Amino acid sequence: MPERNQPMKVVAVHKKAYHDYFVQETMEAGIELFGTEVKSIRGGGVNLKDAWCSIEGGELLVNGMHVSPYEKGNIFNRDAYRVRRLLMHKREILRLYGVLKQQGLTLIPLRVYFRGQRVKLELGLCRGKKLYDKRETAARRDDQRNIDRALKNRNIGASAE
Repeated sequence: MPERNQPMKVVAVHKKAYHDYFVQETMEAGIELFGTEVKSIRGGGVNLKDAWCSIEGGELLVNGMHVSPYEKGNIFNRDAYRVRRLLMHKREILRLYGVLKQQGLTLIPLRVYFRGQRVKLELGLCRGKKLYDKRETAARRDDQRNIDRALKNRNIGASAE
């Protein structure tokens, strides 16, 4: 059984998710893959841009995740956009289902990484941002950048004296 403190090798990050959503909670899930898909992911052939998760029939599924076909996989390659099953405990899936139905949240894959030999997916329980929220976040980021720049210039000016 792999330990939690093993080193992580991040393969893909869904950066736009942090722009489009407020991430309220994150969790880790395993992912059911075939051998050629694991080899392709190891080479960085995964894209989370349009990916999202759903719960159907008591199973957690990831939709829209693109795993490029493995170059040397020939007939063993699978469809790049096939629906993949995520591996979590049943009670965690049921808790997520209840939260999604009651609060109107969305499950979005945030990162794909290796923990030891296993491919893991970090899921975010997210609430969509409105346009004014996105503008506010951008304005706050610009303000912080200006403050940092002013402090840096002030420190440079003080050391030159």
